Amino acid sequence: MSAGEDSNVDEHGGEQAESVTTRVCDGVLVVTLDRPKANAIDVPTSRKLYAAFDRLRRDEGLRATVLTGGGRRFFSAGWDLKAAAAGGEGIEADHGPGGFAGLTEFFALDKPVIAAVNGLAVGGGFELVLAADLVVAEEHAEFGLPEVGIGMIPDSGGVLRLPRRLPRAVASEMLLTGRRMGAAEAARWGLVNQVSGGPGTAVDAALALGRRVAQGAPLALCAVKEVLRETEALGVEAAYAHMRGGELPRYRAMLDSEDAQEGPRAFADKRSPQWRGR
Repeated sequence: MSAGEDSNVDEHGGEQAESVTTRVCDGVLVVTLDRPKANAIDVPTSRKLYAAFDRLRRDEGLRATVLTGGGRRFFSAGWDLKAAAAGGEGIEADHGPGGFAGLTEFFALDKPVIAAVNGLAVGGGFELVLAADLVVAEEHAEFGLPEVGIGMIPDSGGVLRLPRRLPRAVASEMLLTGRRMGAAEAARWGLVNQVSGGPGTAVDAALALGRRVAQGAPLALCAVKEVLRETEALGVEAAYAHMRGGELPRYRAMLDSEDAQEGPRAFADKRSPQWRGR
Protein backbone atom coordinates (compact mmCIF):
# COMPACT_ATOMS: atom_id res chain seq x y z
CA MET A 1 0.00 0.00 0.00
CA SER A 2 1.46 3.37 -1.00
CA ALA A 3 1.79 6.37 1.33
CA GLY A 4 -0.93 8.19 -0.57
CA GLU A 5 -3.33 5.27 -0.08
CA ASP A 6 -2.74 4.53 3.59
CA SER A 7 -6.13 4.18 5.24
CA ASN A 8 -4.76 5.32 8.61
CA VAL A 9 -4.72 9.06 7.93
CA ASP A 10 -5.51 11.97 10.24
CA GLU A 11 -7.67 14.99 9.47
CA HIS A 12 -4.64 16.99 8.31
CA GLY A 13 -3.54 14.34 5.82
CA GLY A 14 -0.73 12.99 8.01
CA GLU A 15 -0.20 9.24 8.21
CA GLN A 16 -0.52 7.72 11.64
CA ALA A 17 2.15 5.10 10.99
CA GLU A 18 4.23 4.50 14.07
CA SER A 19 7.62 5.30 12.56
CA VAL A 20 6.99 7.58 9.56
CA THR A 21 4.58 10.53 9.37
CA THR A 22 3.86 12.90 6.51
CA ARG A 23 2.21 16.26 5.95
CA VAL A 24 1.98 18.59 2.96
CA CYS A 25 2.89 22.28 3.10
CA ASP A 26 2.71 24.47 -0.04
CA GLY A 27 3.44 21.60 -2.40
CA VAL A 28 6.26 20.26 -0.23
CA LEU A 29 5.89 16.82 1.38
CA VAL A 30 7.34 16.82 4.90
CA VAL A 31 8.44 13.32 5.95
CA THR A 32 9.36 12.68 9.58
CA LEU A 33 11.23 9.59 10.72
CA ASP A 34 10.07 9.12 14.31
CA ARG A 35 11.35 6.02 16.12
CA PRO A 36 12.49 7.01 19.62
CA LYS A 37 15.10 7.10 20.92
CA ALA A 38 17.50 7.22 17.98
CA ASN A 39 15.28 7.06 14.86
CA ALA A 40 16.99 3.81 13.88
CA ILE A 41 15.74 2.20 10.69
CA ASP A 42 14.54 -1.39 10.40
CA VAL A 43 13.07 -3.11 7.35
CA PRO A 44 9.42 -2.04 7.94
CA THR A 45 10.55 1.56 8.42
CA SER A 46 12.59 1.45 5.21
CA ARG A 47 9.50 0.34 3.36
CA LYS A 48 7.37 3.10 4.92
CA LEU A 49 9.97 5.69 3.94
CA TYR A 50 9.96 4.33 0.39
CA ALA A 51 6.17 4.62 0.28
CA ALA A 52 6.45 8.30 1.26
CA PHE A 53 9.10 9.00 -1.39
CA ASP A 54 7.09 7.09 -3.99
CA ARG A 55 4.10 9.26 -3.14
CA LEU A 56 6.32 12.27 -3.94
CA ARG A 57 7.27 10.70 -7.26
CA ARG A 58 3.68 9.93 -8.29
CA ASP A 59 1.80 12.99 -7.01
CA GLU A 60 1.88 15.80 -9.57
CA GLY A 61 0.89 18.28 -6.87
CA LEU A 62 4.08 17.66 -4.91
CA ARG A 63 7.28 19.39 -6.02
CA ALA A 64 9.81 18.45 -3.33
CA THR A 65 10.15 16.79 0.05
CA VAL A 66 11.70 17.74 3.38
CA LEU A 67 12.99 14.78 5.37
CA THR A 68 13.70 15.11 9.09
CA GLY A 69 13.90 13.13 12.29
CA GLY A 70 11.61 13.24 15.31
CA GLY A 71 12.99 14.62 18.56
CA ARG A 72 16.00 16.85 19.09
CA ARG A 73 19.02 14.57 19.50
CA PHE A 74 18.95 12.26 16.45
CA PHE A 75 18.19 12.76 12.80
CA SER A 76 18.85 9.04 12.51
CA ALA A 77 21.30 6.57 14.01
CA GLY A 78 20.95 4.45 10.88
CA TRP A 79 20.49 0.71 10.75
CA ASP A 80 18.56 -0.73 13.67
CA LEU A 81 21.26 -2.98 15.11
CA LYS A 82 18.94 -4.30 17.83
CA ALA A 83 16.53 -5.58 15.20
CA ALA A 84 19.45 -7.10 13.32
CA ALA A 85 20.83 -8.75 16.45
CA ALA A 86 17.37 -10.20 17.21
CA GLY A 87 17.52 -12.04 13.88
CA GLY A 88 15.77 -11.75 10.54
CA GLU A 89 17.36 -8.46 9.48
CA GLY A 90 20.93 -9.33 8.64
CA ILE A 91 23.41 -7.40 6.51
CA GLU A 92 21.70 -8.51 3.30
CA ALA A 93 18.12 -7.94 4.46
CA ASP A 94 15.65 -6.79 1.79
CA HIS A 95 14.80 -3.20 2.69
CA GLY A 96 12.45 -2.78 -0.26
CA PRO A 97 12.59 -1.22 -3.73
CA GLY A 98 14.25 2.01 -2.57
CA GLY A 99 17.04 0.23 -0.76
CA PHE A 100 17.97 1.04 2.82
CA ALA A 101 15.82 3.86 4.26
CA GLY A 102 13.69 3.86 1.11
CA LEU A 103 15.91 6.40 -0.64
CA THR A 104 19.52 5.29 -0.91
CA GLU A 105 18.79 3.25 -4.07
CA PHE A 106 15.68 5.07 -5.30
CA PHE A 107 17.40 6.24 -8.47
CA ALA A 108 14.16 6.91 -10.36
CA LEU A 109 13.10 9.69 -7.95
CA ASP A 110 13.35 12.84 -10.06
CA LYS A 111 11.98 15.31 -7.52
CA PRO A 112 14.23 17.12 -5.03
CA VAL A 113 14.78 15.80 -1.51
CA ILE A 114 15.91 18.21 1.22
CA ALA A 115 17.33 16.71 4.41
CA ALA A 116 16.57 18.77 7.53
CA VAL A 117 19.19 17.38 9.91
CA ASN A 118 18.09 18.03 13.47
CA GLY A 119 20.80 16.11 15.32
CA LEU A 120 23.13 13.16 14.91
CA ALA A 121 23.18 11.59 11.43
CA VAL A 122 25.41 8.56 11.77
CA GLY A 123 25.84 5.33 9.86
CA GLY A 124 22.81 4.73 7.68
CA GLY A 125 21.39 8.03 8.90
CA PHE A 126 24.29 9.83 7.25
CA GLU A 127 23.86 7.68 4.14
CA LEU A 128 20.24 8.84 4.03
CA VAL A 129 21.46 12.46 4.15
CA LEU A 130 23.96 11.75 1.36
CA ALA A 131 21.10 10.47 -0.82
CA ALA A 132 19.33 13.85 -0.52
CA ASP A 133 19.82 16.69 -2.99
CA LEU A 134 20.06 19.54 -0.49
CA VAL A 135 20.94 19.59 3.21
CA VAL A 136 19.98 21.99 6.00
CA ALA A 137 21.55 21.24 9.38
CA GLU A 138 21.14 22.64 12.86
CA GLU A 139 24.24 23.92 14.61
CA HIS A 140 24.56 20.86 16.85
CA ALA A 141 24.17 18.33 14.02
CA GLU A 142 26.98 15.85 13.45
CA PHE A 143 27.70 13.38 10.67
CA GLY A 144 29.66 10.15 10.84
CA LEU A 145 30.15 6.66 9.42
CA PRO A 146 31.28 4.33 12.24
CA GLU A 147 30.74 1.06 10.34
CA VAL A 148 34.38 -0.12 10.37
CA GLY A 149 34.14 -0.19 14.16
CA ILE A 150 31.45 -2.87 13.99
CA GLY A 151 33.05 -4.94 11.25
CA MET A 152 31.28 -3.52 8.20
CA ILE A 153 31.48 -0.76 5.62
CA PRO A 154 28.78 1.85 4.82
CA ASP A 155 27.62 0.15 1.64
CA SER A 156 24.21 1.85 1.50
CA GLY A 157 25.84 4.73 -0.32
CA GLY A 158 28.34 6.11 2.18
CA VAL A 159 31.44 4.53 0.68
CA LEU A 160 30.25 5.51 -2.80
CA ARG A 161 28.75 8.97 -2.32
CA LEU A 162 30.98 10.55 0.33
CA PRO A 163 34.15 10.61 -1.83
CA ARG A 164 32.11 12.38 -4.53
CA ARG A 165 30.99 15.06 -2.08
CA LEU A 166 34.20 15.68 -0.13
CA PRO A 167 37.91 15.76 -0.99
CA ARG A 168 39.09 12.16 -1.12
CA ALA A 169 41.44 12.52 1.86
CA VAL A 170 38.67 13.94 4.06
CA ALA A 171 36.19 11.28 2.97
CA SER A 172 38.76 8.52 3.50
CA GLU A 173 39.47 9.76 7.02
CA MET A 174 35.78 9.63 7.92
CA LEU A 175 35.36 6.19 6.35
CA LEU A 176 38.50 4.67 7.88
CA THR A 177 38.33 6.19 11.36
CA GLY A 178 34.61 6.83 11.91
CA ARG A 179 35.27 10.39 13.07
CA ARG A 180 32.29 12.72 13.23
CA MET A 181 32.03 16.00 11.34
CA GLY A 182 30.13 18.93 12.80
CA ALA A 183 27.65 21.07 10.88
CA ALA A 184 30.01 24.05 10.54
CA GLU A 185 32.79 21.94 9.03
CA ALA A 186 30.31 20.16 6.76
CA ALA A 187 29.13 23.54 5.50
CA ARG A 188 32.72 24.62 4.80
CA TRP A 189 33.24 21.55 2.63
CA GLY A 190 29.93 22.12 0.83
CA LEU A 191 28.34 18.98 2.26
CA VAL A 192 25.67 21.14 3.94
CA ASN A 193 23.89 23.93 2.05
CA GLN A 194 22.80 25.85 5.12
CA VAL A 195 23.33 25.81 8.88
CA SER A 196 19.94 26.86 10.19
CA GLY A 197 20.70 27.76 13.80
CA GLY A 198 19.77 26.16 17.10
CA PRO A 199 17.50 23.23 17.93
CA GLY A 200 14.16 23.18 16.17
CA THR A 201 15.19 25.41 13.24
CA ALA A 202 16.05 22.91 10.52
CA VAL A 203 12.55 22.03 9.32
CA ASP A 204 11.42 25.64 8.91
CA ALA A 205 14.63 26.52 7.07
CA ALA A 206 14.30 23.44 4.86
CA LEU A 207 10.65 24.26 4.15
CA ALA A 208 11.64 27.78 3.07
CA LEU A 209 14.18 26.22 0.72
CA GLY A 210 11.57 23.73 -0.47
CA ARG A 211 9.13 26.52 -1.27
CA ARG A 212 11.80 28.21 -3.39
CA VAL A 213 12.41 24.94 -5.21
CA ALA A 214 8.67 24.47 -5.73
CA GLN A 215 8.47 27.77 -7.60
CA GLY A 216 10.39 26.22 -10.47
CA ALA A 217 8.75 24.48 -13.40
CA PRO A 218 8.07 20.87 -12.34
CA LEU A 219 9.41 19.30 -15.53
CA ALA A 220 12.54 21.44 -15.31
CA LEU A 221 13.14 20.31 -11.72
CA CYS A 222 12.90 16.68 -12.81
CA ALA A 223 15.18 17.34 -15.80
CA VAL A 224 17.86 18.88 -13.57
CA LYS A 225 17.94 15.77 -11.37
CA GLU A 226 17.99 13.46 -14.39
CA VAL A 227 20.86 15.28 -16.13
CA LEU A 228 22.89 15.49 -12.93
CA ARG A 229 22.42 11.78 -12.26
CA GLU A 230 23.04 10.56 -15.79
CA THR A 231 26.13 12.68 -16.51
CA GLU A 232 27.84 12.62 -13.11
CA ALA A 233 30.59 10.21 -14.14
CA LEU A 234 31.18 11.75 -17.59
CA GLY A 235 33.53 14.44 -18.83
CA VAL A 236 31.90 17.64 -20.07
CA GLU A 237 32.11 16.76 -23.76
CA ALA A 238 30.69 13.27 -23.23
CA ALA A 239 28.03 14.69 -20.91
CA TYR A 240 26.91 17.14 -23.61
CA ALA A 241 26.69 14.29 -26.13
CA HIS A 242 24.64 12.17 -23.73
CA MET A 243 22.31 15.04 -22.81
CA ARG A 244 21.71 15.99 -26.46
CA GLY A 245 21.47 12.37 -27.65
CA GLY A 246 17.76 11.93 -26.97
CA GLU A 247 18.23 9.29 -24.28
CA LEU A 248 17.08 11.38 -21.31
CA PRO A 249 13.25 11.34 -21.23
CA ARG A 250 12.80 13.97 -18.53
CA TYR A 251 15.08 16.41 -20.34
CA ARG A 252 13.31 15.71 -23.65
CA ALA A 253 9.87 16.20 -22.06
CA MET A 254 10.99 19.54 -20.60
CA LEU A 255 12.23 20.79 -23.98
CA ASP A 256 8.95 19.86 -25.67
CA SER A 257 6.69 21.14 -22.89
CA GLU A 258 4.14 23.93 -22.71
CA ASP A 259 5.99 25.14 -19.62
CA ALA A 260 9.13 25.77 -21.71
CA GLN A 261 7.04 28.22 -23.73
CA GLU A 262 5.19 29.66 -20.73
CA GLY A 263 8.39 30.66 -18.92
CA PRO A 264 9.70 33.10 -21.56
CA ARG A 265 6.17 34.47 -22.13
CA ALA A 266 5.71 35.15 -18.43
CA PHE A 267 9.09 36.87 -18.27
CA ALA A 268 8.22 39.08 -21.24
CA ASP A 269 4.80 39.88 -19.75
CA LYS A 270 6.36 40.66 -16.33
CA ARG A 271 4.12 38.17 -14.53
CA SER A 272 4.52 34.98 -12.58
CA PRO A 273 4.50 31.85 -14.75
CA GLN A 274 1.58 29.45 -14.53
CA TRP A 275 3.18 26.02 -14.64
CA ARG A 276 1.10 23.12 -15.93
CA GLY A 277 3.65 20.34 -15.70
CA ARG A 278 3.27 19.52 -19.36
